[in-house]
Amino acid sequence: MPVKMLAAVFRENGGPEVVSVEEVDRPEPAPGEARIRVEAASLNHLDLWVRHGLPIEIPMPHIGGADFAGTVDAVGSGGDRGWIGRRVVVDPSLGYAWYGLATLAGADPLRIIGEHTQGGFAEFAVAPVANLVELPEGFPASVAAGGALVGVTAWHGLFAQGGLRAGKRVLVTAASGGVGTVAVQIARLAGAEVYALTSRTAEVSVLGADHIFDRREPAWPRELYRATGRRGVDICLDSVGEAIWPDILRALAVGGRLVCYGATTGRHGHVDIRRLFWHKQSIVGSTMGTPADFRAVMALVFDGRIAPPIHAELPLAEARAAHRLLEAGEVFGKVVLTPHPNTDREAAT
Repeated sequence: MPVKMLAAVFRENGGPEVVSVEEVDRPEPAPGEARIRVEAASLNHLDLWVRHGLPIEIPMPHIGGADFAGTVDAVGSGGDRGWIGRRVVVDPSLGYAWYGLATLAGADPLRIIGEHTQGGFAEFAVAPVANLVELPEGFPASVAAGGALVGVTAWHGLFAQGGLRAGKRVLVTAASGGVGTVAVQIARLAGAEVYALTSRTAEVSVLGADHIFDRREPAWPRELYRATGRRGVDICLDSVGEAIWPDILRALAVGGRLVCYGATTGRHGHVDIRRLFWHKQSIVGSTMGTPADFRAVMALVFDGRIAPPIHAELPLAEARAAHRLLEAGEVFGKVVLTPHPNTDREAAT
């Protein structure tokens, strides 16, 4: 008889009300996989998009959660049992064909744990052993989970797609969000001059941005342009999308680059093509990152040089409330779920 566990599940697309915490079968790791007893799993806007419905096929009933950390409690047949008992954080990226690391014909360019597979909003979850990174002794699982997806997304977008280096002028929009809070810190560490756009200016001020602009103020594009000495920014890392694209493109310097990793206000971006070619600007898409990107940014998280802000930690039983909190748009950093497995049931198995 299958062993049961608690998980936050939805069986149809919709609002937060479709999420419920219920008993499901505990997963068994396949060859090449490990099973993790989840200590912490953080939410991303990705989880909201998946719940609302994307033009991709996902397993149903669905357990979301790309970001999770915990203790390995089993490995698949033939796997290295040395992993058992080790505390780990999981790289959420699957399917590295996109990065030239696999060449399977017809393979998805990118797959993500918790989107294309079942995820970490549960007492136990499985992931490829190749995706595990061991935590330093005593490192908080909530911080590791909070920095995983947002960290690799910000790192890849800024460096690989944006060409970040010291001295660049970098604008981070949605600077109070998960990716934004980490991106501000990465750009600062890289020696860039950092401009942050947010509606939560007080909280973002602690992240080290050189200039902060309130998105609610209509004059922010003009103030930003003046702050750059009328030169514009070299890189903009943006997830807001449609609502501010015209302003962002006007704020770009000659040769500037807009790196888009999301579209929270709409998927249609207006572009004045004449400005684009005359100013030799670029628009580049970005999402997730390589295994090397993940390990590089997590090393900085482990060292404390990057600290993903944790807005709230909630028990797994409050998964629906966590979805509502993130969807309301008032979160600074990350919302983390902390599953609490039934120790009596574990002892019985």
